[in-house]
Amino acid sequence: MIRKICWVIALLAAVTFSQAQSSDTLIRVESVESMEDTTESSAFIDVEGLEFTDGSDSSVEEVDTVAVEGEQSLSMSVMESDVQDSSLWGIFIAGVLGGFAAFFMPCIFPMVPLTVSFFTKRSGSHAQGFSQALLYGLFIIVIYVALGMLVTIAFGSDALNELSTNGIFNFVFFVILVVFAASFFGAFEITLPSSFVNKIDAKSDRGGLLGLFFMAFSLALVSFSCTGPIIGTLLVEAASKGERLGPAVGMLGFSIALAVPFVLFAGFPSLLKSMPKSGGWLNSVKVVLGFLELALALKFLSNVDLAYHWNWLDREVFLALWIAIFGLMGLYLIGKIRFAHDSELSYMSVPRTIVAIIVFSFVMYMIPGMWGAPLKAISAFLPPSATQDFDLSSVQGGEYGSGDSGVKVQKKYYEIFHERGTPKGFDPYYDYEEALAAAKEQNKPVLIDFTGWNCVNCRKMEANVWTDVKVAKLLREEFVMAELFVDDKTELPAEEQYVSSFSGKKINTIGKKNSDFQASSFNSNSQPLYVIVDTEGNVLLPPTGADYNVDSYAAYLQKGIDLFKSKK
Repeated sequence: MIRKICWVIALLAAVTFSQAQSSDTLIRVESVESMEDTTESSAFIDVEGLEFTDGSDSSVEEVDTVAVEGEQSLSMSVMESDVQDSSLWGIFIAGVLGGFAAFFMPCIFPMVPLTVSFFTKRSGSHAQGFSQALLYGLFIIVIYVALGMLVTIAFGSDALNELSTNGIFNFVFFVILVVFAASFFGAFEITLPSSFVNKIDAKSDRGGLLGLFFMAFSLALVSFSCTGPIIGTLLVEAASKGERLGPAVGMLGFSIALAVPFVLFAGFPSLLKSMPKSGGWLNSVKVVLGFLELALALKFLSNVDLAYHWNWLDREVFLALWIAIFGLMGLYLIGKIRFAHDSELSYMSVPRTIVAIIVFSFVMYMIPGMWGAPLKAISAFLPPSATQDFDLSSVQGGEYGSGDSGVKVQKKYYEIFHERGTPKGFDPYYDYEEALAAAKEQNKPVLIDFTGWNCVNCRKMEANVWTDVKVAKLLREEFVMAELFVDDKTELPAEEQYVSSFSGKKINTIGKKNSDFQASSFNSNSQPLYVIVDTEGNVLLPPTGADYNVDSYAAYLQKGIDLFKSKK
């Protein structure tokens, strides 16, 4: 039940929780560099002489010695295609939810009866009025999609890929979303110059297609004070995912959701009678969205905090802020607090009561997380569980050392990643060479986990799948784990920096080193990516991405174990 409540909150958030829909693409292939100064062949995954299995059959099979590099390349290409499609669908759905939210804003909702009346009176017949409304809706879609395309053209596809991990951009996004939230709370209005809006509005009086176009353009401009923050948030989210078509796809979903009601009411004017009357509840929609903008802003600040090791937003601090934000939202919904433009709440409507119950239930759900509860429904949006200072959760792994055979060793980069990046109960290596050496000593396969500080789906896998008893036992006891962060900003020592033969660019951070290894060896730049190799670095199974089915992921791990043992 709690999980369902949280999903309702996710739907209300519209743009806020769109990252959960997609896999994370944290680096671009063009910017990664290969490890040309590595001399040992085991530093790279040797795909020569392997015949990859489909991974679905749990029976032990012998690894053939036939070279099938193309098979792995095809597998990774399919994976990358699936990741991109999933990401674009997530952006589109977020756009649709944002468009429906914008429809109920005070700048748009009261205009529906006026717009529909204009079409019905101007046209000679019902069919003509509906066709004009259809063109009006089409022009709305064209205008907003063009805006999305302009964002892509202005930044360029390369810049869009950089947004998700760039500290400056993430911090700027944080500030922008705080400003948007303040605007929704009534501190000020974000408006366009009135002279420009009036000129466009005057052109809407023309007849024909041009008049309808400028009429749709006028709607976009006049409603900008309400829709601007929603559009801005959506474009920020879409751009930060690094997808070339992300902003345009987001605006497509937004504009369709915004245009459909106008067309629908123009085609069936009798439906206007069932619409709720305009009133103070419209401003309440703005304020609620302001709270959601504020909650999303913290996620962008958390991205910067983790990548640059500021240590501001530990998991419990992040949760405390979210509890406060959604708690205030609940108090606002029941009329205990008011903002400047709010009217007095004389009674609680049924929809308002239901939303208030959902919000307070969500707050109650988050409270145990202050003491380490996994909060699986929202784990993807929280900082890693390792940042939790006070944890009473049952997943404790002190007796299990992944790759240390009970003997504590000084692992490379341990102090950087272990305390804040690694899920509690696990003890991986953070350097591939060290992990491979440990695997040879212990005679175990290596599970390479390409992850990132800002990887939403990595956090979801760790909280929802790795915590399963069956999966955790396999990871701790049967593998030497290598956790490689691709977006860490820690600078490498001068003697370890080099120019990549893969892209020709300089490798000067731990993140770039790991991302170069992933891209050059596996032709992939998406996280999470899990690769099982033997003690010589030979791939045992085709790599896999996020798999939230516990049984399926456990079967994948077991398959790798069986193949490793069959080679002895």
